[in-house]
Amino acid sequence: MSTRELFVRHAANPILTADDWPYQVNAVFNPGAATVGGGTVLLARVEDRRGISHLAVARSPDGVGGWTVDRAPLLAPDDVASEQWGFEDPRVVWIEELGHWAITCTAYGPAGPAVFLAATEDFTSVERYGIVRHPEDKNAALLPQRIDGRWVLFHRPKTQFGGAHGEILLSRSEDLISWSAPEQVLQPREGAWWDSLRIGLGPPPLRTDYGWLLVYHGVKETISGDIYRVGLALLDLDEPTRVLRRLPGWVLAPLAPYERTGDVPNVVFPCGLIHDPATDEVRLYYGAADSSICLATARLGDLLDVLLAEPQED
Repeated sequence: MSTRELFVRHAANPILTADDWPYQVNAVFNPGAATVGGGTVLLARVEDRRGISHLAVARSPDGVGGWTVDRAPLLAPDDVASEQWGFEDPRVVWIEELGHWAITCTAYGPAGPAVFLAATEDFTSVERYGIVRHPEDKNAALLPQRIDGRWVLFHRPKTQFGGAHGEILLSRSEDLISWSAPEQVLQPREGAWWDSLRIGLGPPPLRTDYGWLLVYHGVKETISGDIYRVGLALLDLDEPTRVLRRLPGWVLAPLAPYERTGDVPNVVFPCGLIHDPATDEVRLYYGAADSSICLATARLGDLLDVLLAEPQED
């Protein structure tokens, strides 16, 4: 099976656009995803006509159509410098121990991007924890459970500790406030690889019997601009800095017209993933060309089969 055929685009794509919003906006894209009350909630990045982003909720009974969009943002920037230019690219994960959904997103201001943490129980109200990783840092998501007593945050800092080369790192915390120095997880590949310029975490990693399934975006620099594609890796359950397997090729690339043309062309950028154990279907929600929200599906078993067929990483 070709790795480029693992994810199949939904025939209804794009499933959400700016025209679906109850107020005037420029674009909707890069959504986090959750299953709530038997339906699907997407927490979308919404860019207004000023160019500033906030996070808003769309709900669907089946995760494909029949969307209703809340008339007010769930998370909009306050009058503080760190949020001056808005909130971007949310990831959402259910934390059983805490009894709520954790939202990680990028707060953007003059100092640069920072990792912002919030919580919600129902996606109608939100509790702000604030910035937990200072600029420059982004592409963050939590694991749903502690490992050895500590929470694990995947992110991409640009600090003296690492991240300057566009790699995925993780930090650990006992209280979700104070975080350890970043540790290496996954790096861009050198040369002409499709993920050679930089990489970043996609949705929160999914726990499987074989390891944490890591979906990530990889970027290649070309003469006509950057190209964003999607790759897969498998991490050790007990030590997520240990990469068990990594696919050499991408599994989703900007091939459809709505992915190749938009505010930022040639971009597929996943932030949301939902797995249905009953059917084994994985629904991957992604932003297309920084302009619309799309859906691609696969079987989790197929993703794992292809990963496990790869040689184990050193």
